[in-house]
Amino acid sequence: MRLKTILICSIFFLSNLVSGQDSLGNNSPFISSSFDSFKQGEWLKFRVHYGIFNASYATIDLKEDLLNDKKVFRSIAIGRTTGIARIFFRLDDIYESYFDKNIVKPLKSKRNIYEGGYTKNVEIEYDYNNKIAIVNNIKNNTIRKVPIKENVQDIISTFYFLRNHFDVSKLKINDFIKITMFFDADNYNFKMKFLGYENIKTKFGTVNCSKFRPYIESGRVFRDSESLTLWVSNDKNKIPIKIEAELRIGSIEADLEGFKGLKFPFKIIINE
Repeated sequence: MRLKTILICSIFFLSNLVSGQDSLGNNSPFISSSFDSFKQGEWLKFRVHYGIFNASYATIDLKEDLLNDKKVFRSIAIGRTTGIARIFFRLDDIYESYFDKNIVKPLKSKRNIYEGGYTKNVEIEYDYNNKIAIVNNIKNNTIRKVPIKENVQDIISTFYFLRNHFDVSKLKINDFIKITMFFDADNYNFKMKFLGYENIKTKFGTVNCSKFRPYIESGRVFRDSESLTLWVSNDKNKIPIKIEAELRIGSIEADLEGFKGLKFPFKIIINE
């Protein structure tokens, strides 16, 4: 996995980096029937940095749209290197997800990226009746039909699914959240462990967070399979506040830099 891709994808629950075990079933005790963590107009911005040096920025916003004459949510995630990092390495990534408004379920996904000369332009449509994903590789002018697993999510819809359909209050320390994601024409298993609660200092003040440990494949980039830590606001919004990745050399962090359009008030413990 390229480090440049990690900088962007880590913000959206590290979904294309993790190596899990069992897929999530409908009888999971963690699924919540609530559907009230976000609304159209939500916009989040993250700063990815290596020490004091900014590496990139990423944004994700949510709007209403029409897909096949049906009102749906459309989320667009954009990641770009900035400053000195952009001089040495240009990254421009755009991810899109169209999903059902009544339950987070991907209907169409798009991925159009430029990473230091490497490009990819793919559109995916989900056919749940036949349990397949139709993968249109626009760059290579090829179309594939790939079987999908039950309750599958794409990289962006996962971000919203976890916020709306898991009741964190029922989690106990060391409980696991597991889910299946479809990315790059493959089904992946995502797994992360709940570590408890922690107060995190941010530019907005101190925020009480739920703390998670996403499991990743260790290798030449990460120190081990437990090198990533994710903090999510412990309020009704459930937005990522901080991500930390321990690398072979140093560490990379992603911090919430800006927000607007949240459905609920952003809870600050101490205004600083």
